Amino acid sequence: MSTTQATIPAVAHHTARINGVQLHYVTAGATGSPLLLVHGFPETWWTFHKVIPLLARTHRVVAVDLRGFGDSSTAENDHDSTTAAEDLHGLIEHLGWGPVHVSAQDIGGGAVFRLVAAHPQDVLSLTAIEMGLAGFGLEGLADVTHGGSWHIGALTAAGIPQLLFAGRERELLGQWAFPSMTAVAGSVTDADVDEFARTYARPGGWRGAVGLYRSMLAEGDDLRALAASRPLTVPVLAVGAGGGPFTSATLGQVTAGEVTAVQLDGVGHYAALEAPDALAAAILDFTSSVDAP
Repeated sequence: MSTTQATIPAVAHHTARINGVQLHYVTAGATGSPLLLVHGFPETWWTFHKVIPLLARTHRVVAVDLRGFGDSSTAENDHDSTTAAEDLHGLIEHLGWGPVHVSAQDIGGGAVFRLVAAHPQDVLSLTAIEMGLAGFGLEGLADVTHGGSWHIGALTAAGIPQLLFAGRERELLGQWAFPSMTAVAGSVTDADVDEFARTYARPGGWRGAVGLYRSMLAEGDDLRALAASRPLTVPVLAVGAGGGPFTSATLGQVTAGEVTAVQLDGVGHYAALEAPDALAAAILDFTSSVDAP
């Protein structure tokens, strides 16, 4: 497993002190409306490395490592979705790019939903990729009796990630996480797994994931209340892949207007890695319609 940070020619790497931690992020593109990419689990900004050059042809693009993930620093506590939302708000302010189109996936959804609710002035549109929300069915992924995944309970149990996951990052990601939810053969390479595993193997490298999954199991009532009082009013695109219509069904419950839906057939959970061309095309078509006068 490499200890060297992976990169691509299209991006520049940055760090900034935001909300008490050092956030790592990459930027690409010189013109066009800004687009913020927010990863899920077990990912980092690297999950978008195939998509970024395609988006950067017509957008200024920023992809962030959430606190406790990738090369962003960890804190002793405060890796919950509320804090992550404020980190994203702080990053947008730091860049001076707001408002931005936001594309988010998987467990990053809670933080992005909170960002839009708390700081609507930050967001031009939301693209939800294979994303769910607590309070709207996402908690079911922790129910192993009905097909949920064991890893959620393990991550959220005190001391268990350090006991079971630390030192086994490459095996967990390369032999379980990515193979179990990938449909396009060869789309997630050994080099990709090495890059993801490199950062989870850092001291405290599981804290970001632990915090967001603990949030997921606790914030259902809070997100339902937010959706009732402040439903999304920005344009919303729901991109389904391995999860089928789950994303569009979720966003339909928290959005005041219509949700545009795109289904990527034959693609597993990791849409940005498995179908970068199709995903980029969907995002570009959507953001261009939002940007049009």
